Amino acid sequence: MVSQRIGREAGGKRKFLAIIDGTPECTRAASYAAYRAKASGGGAVLLFVIEPADFQHWLGVEKLMRAEAQEEAENALAKVAEDLREVVGIEPEGVIREGKIIEEIHAQIEADREIAILVLAAGEAGEGPGPLVSAVAGKGAAFPIPVTIVPASLTDEEIISLC
Repeated sequence: MVSQRIGREAGGKRKFLAIIDGTPECTRAASYAAYRAKASGGGAVLLFVIEPADFQHWLGVEKLMRAEAQEEAENALAKVAEDLREVVGIEPEGVIREGKIIEEIHAQIEADREIAILVLAAGEAGEGPGPLVSAVAGKGAAFPIPVTIVPASLTDEEIISLC
C-alpha cells in the first residue's frame, strides 16, 4: 500500500516519474514526462537505479565500481536533464538510488508523495517491449499509481500533440 498522494488541492503538484536506464527508449519516456509536466503545471522526476549485483567484489574494487556507477548515473541524468531544459523548458528533478530496479521505483514513489504517474517507454517493436515494460507486465511488479507506456518510435512533435 502506498501513502496517499499529495494532490493539487492539498498544495502539491502532479509529478511524472521517468526511469533513466541507458536504453534508447528511456529518453522518450523522459520527454513525455517532461511535456506532460509542463502542460499540467507539474514536475518531472528522473530516476536512475544502480543495480547492486555489480558490486560483489573485494572492498577496494567494490568502492571503485560503486564510484564509477555513481558517476555514470550522474552523467546520464545530467545529459537527459540538459536536453529537457533546452527542448522542453522544464527543470527535472534527478534521483539516484541503489538497489533492485522495481523495488527502488516503488521506494521512490513512496518517498515522493507528489509522484502520480510512472512513465515508461516500450522498446522498438522488433526488440520486444524492453526490460521495464516486461517487468511491469510480470507478476509482482504492479505499481500503486497509473503507468503510461510510450512507444519508443514517437517523435517530439507527436509527444507534444499527445500532451
